[in-house]
Amino acid sequence: MQCVLTIAGSDSSGGAGIQADLKTMTCLGVYGMSAITALTAQNTTGVKDVLEATPEFVAQQLDCVFEDIPPQAVKIGMVSSAPIIRAIGAKLRQYGAKNVVVDPVMVATSGSALIRDDALAALREELFPLATVLTPNLPEAQRLCGFAVETEEDMLRAAQAIGATTAGGVLVKGGHRSDSADDLLWWKGEAHWLRAPRVDNPNNHGSGCTLSSAIASFLALGEDLPNAVRKAKAYITAAMEAQLNLGHGSGPLKHNYAIREGGEVQ
Repeated sequence: MQCVLTIAGSDSSGGAGIQADLKTMTCLGVYGMSAITALTAQNTTGVKDVLEATPEFVAQQLDCVFEDIPPQAVKIGMVSSAPIIRAIGAKLRQYGAKNVVVDPVMVATSGSALIRDDALAALREELFPLATVLTPNLPEAQRLCGFAVETEEDMLRAAQAIGATTAGGVLVKGGHRSDSADDLLWWKGEAHWLRAPRVDNPNNHGSGCTLSSAIASFLALGEDLPNAVRKAKAYITAAMEAQLNLGHGSGPLKHNYAIREGGEVQ
């Protein structure tokens, strides 16, 4: 069985973070493992508090995973401090991690900030060079490239600018646009547009986590990057179309949309 590691924060409501990642990995047929960077007290209405793990403890978790069950892909999500980022970068280089998907999580769907300013430079220096693909949404892409990202032309310029910081690809996610949900993958000097209509569902808590962990899962299963992204987008679109409605805010996706209650597979 192919194995995938998520390095991210925990979501007490189960819709984002490592909980979303592990659900996604399980539903896509890979074995999911986790290294927790932070505990969050959150639900669909927002993040109430964050308790970070120490860099040393994050490093110990990574040692335990790589020394026993080496993953075929790694997804990195919420990493909110420079010392934790440096610890992760050192361990990924030490173990020669492959198929690294970096989701530069900066703001939660609810609008809560999830990364400190001093961590952004460390993210660029330590993790971007290791990435097989970066997966910023439009606000994150804008922060990374330094100019407004609204149109398709902006998305292309942003992908090219961010792509200069990594040897891998850049997936600029267009879910924040009002007229479409088209994404742009910039890979090996070529633009790959992934077209999709917007799904009429306000419940998208954890959508970025889900997409990035799905990409990592498909990379672990042997897909090249464009196919991994296409299949991951199809998965998250179906999870949103299932129209799960939980909580009082932006609710989670139905990761197990293909499984009926009681465990029967559709």
